Amino acid sequence: MKRIVIIGATSSIAEHCARCWIQKAPVDLVLVGRNKEKTEHVAMDLRVRSPQSTVVSMQIDFLDPIHIKQLADDLEKEAAIDIVLIAHGVLPDQSRCQTDLVHCEEALLVNAVSPVLFSEGFAASMQKAGHGTLAIIGSVAGDRGRKSNYTYGAAKGLVARFAEGLQHRLAGTPVNVVLIKPGPTDTPMTAHMTSQSGRLASASEVAKQIVSGIDKGKPVIYTPAKWALIMWVVRCLPRWVFNRINI
Repeated sequence: MKRIVIIGATSSIAEHCARCWIQKAPVDLVLVGRNKEKTEHVAMDLRVRSPQSTVVSMQIDFLDPIHIKQLADDLEKEAAIDIVLIAHGVLPDQSRCQTDLVHCEEALLVNAVSPVLFSEGFAASMQKAGHGTLAIIGSVAGDRGRKSNYTYGAAKGLVARFAEGLQHRLAGTPVNVVLIKPGPTDTPMTAHMTSQSGRLASASEVAKQIVSGIDKGKPVIYTPAKWALIMWVVRCLPRWVFNRINI
């Protein structure tokens, strides 16, 4: 039975990824969240959907490096981990980040520092065990800084550079690192983006592409796939052109 750990299990994309995995075959799932009640609610739903699966929920401080390292070590000692999906994050208000430095700090910690700490902790455990796939959700927002969301983009850019370095470090080892870059997705985190509702990808479709990409061992997953081309164009725009665009 495949053993999968999901960090940030209450996120919509993470929850749909879990559903994809249990639909394929019974799995041993460990759901880790910041809110005990919400995480257990997701676990209960998954148990109903797949009685043959083992689903455990856990709560942890996502910004405590000591607890994060202990969690990774303890879970690896219990049994070998096949997949770790790091899926948590928040979408901050960019204008508020510019005036409220506490809000800005929180956005950077949750979206950048925390995923990196979890990644490093589990990478070390997986490398010691000589087995596993570490999948980290970043964002297309990390490909180029834009005035509409550059705090969030900077955080996701840090995650992307970290994942690339981790891939380089673990190249040639049995541990695989996958960087996931979703485009705007219809989740509670983007509920305020009502004007773009028709342009948002569904969380279920994004999750299917993530699970498929992880199974194939892809180093980078843009989802939906069109965002690979879109962001290539955005990255290639000359600065004098880019600065005239309202994005």
